[in-house]
Amino acid sequence: MQFITNIKSISYLKSHAAQISEDLEMNGNPFVITQNGEASMVIEGVKQFQEKEALIAALKLIALGEKDRAQGKGISVAESRAQLLSARQHRK
Repeated sequence: MQFITNIKSISYLKSHAAQISEDLEMNGNPFVITQNGEASMVIEGVKQFQEKEALIAALKLIALGEKDRAQGKGISVAESRAQLLSARQHRK
């Protein structure tokens, strides 16, 4: 897990938004923004956000596949290979 070292107040965010944006683009480290001394939000770059969303989507697919496997749904590796071989032969 990533250790967040960029902790800034909301007033800092208001006065240094452009600098924070540049820092996010350059090094990708998120910022924790505080309000009244407590963490209030996290600001991250678009690239990091998209990567995180893609990872979450992949993990959901894996979890759904594992759930189906545990319920006996799906096919064996041998059956899968046979289906792929059959599909390849039909394309030729």
